[in-house]
Amino acid sequence: MMDTAVDTTATRTFIEVSEVWAPQDGVLRLAGGNYGHRTEFEAISGRESFGKGEGLPGKAWAEGKPIVLKDFDGSYFKRTEAAKEAGLKSAVAVPVFDGADLKAVLVVLCSDGEGRTGAIEVWAEHDGLMMLDDGYYGAAKHFEWVSQHTHFPRGQGLPGGVWASQTPVLMRDLGSGYRFIRADSAGRAGLTTGLGLPVPGPDGKACVLTLLSARGTPIARRFEVWDARAAKVGSKGGAELIDGICEREGPLWTDDTQQEPRRTSAWQGVIGRVLGTGAPVAEKCAPGIGPGYASVVALPIHRDGAIAHIVAWYC
Repeated sequence: MMDTAVDTTATRTFIEVSEVWAPQDGVLRLAGGNYGHRTEFEAISGRESFGKGEGLPGKAWAEGKPIVLKDFDGSYFKRTEAAKEAGLKSAVAVPVFDGADLKAVLVVLCSDGEGRTGAIEVWAEHDGLMMLDDGYYGAAKHFEWVSQHTHFPRGQGLPGGVWASQTPVLMRDLGSGYRFIRADSAGRAGLTTGLGLPVPGPDGKACVLTLLSARGTPIARRFEVWDARAAKVGSKGGAELIDGICEREGPLWTDDTQQEPRRTSAWQGVIGRVLGTGAPVAEKCAPGIGPGYASVVALPIHRDGAIAHIVAWYC
């Protein structure tokens, strides 16, 4: 695998902070996160807890779907002042359910810097079409307007493709790709890479999360998709890396077809911990671990009582 070092100081990513809130004694408590230099916000978060329906993590728990909060002022967000001091303005909370059982809530927070372009979208099924439920786009205002006025039948575009396959989908070259319906406006916004993933909820309704990345302020510098379905990995379990993309040129792994597929098992590395716990991970990368990135988020997708896929992104 081509794990060359990456200069993590070159570009700030669209997502600045990632954190995992896990159920404990009837409330959500901080189970991990990557805060970068925002040590005060991290300390305040570590003292916080959320009941069902309380704050952003609690609201995602109660509603059973991803929640977008574009501005903290005047909202139900409990850490508004601390977030302001840390330069954070908006957030998206993604609940991870295994059937009706909540495993954790992943929260990603974005800064208030001008000119930061990207998109975190939530799509939901309405009357046989995938419609935009909400999204945060930074400076990509025209692309936001186009998205609000676009809908997808099953199998069409990134949201429709994820809906039809019930699997994560990576798309390259959004501005020129014929499969990406909003290619023209994506090109104008500088969006280049898209990751779509199903977000199963306790009500069984179709929901898709899309992360759209621009070169100037990428969502992340590397994406990976792991398949954990028994049909793929066999009776021994584990997960196999089936797709990925990173900011440097060339394939994510070598072209040597004689090599064994990249696999991992429960409790082996970050992906293995997700397999073992069924919950997401958000943390700083340990020195010497991974391909030279500063932080990692790994998010499981549960289906039929087991983890079907894991998506991971590195910054």
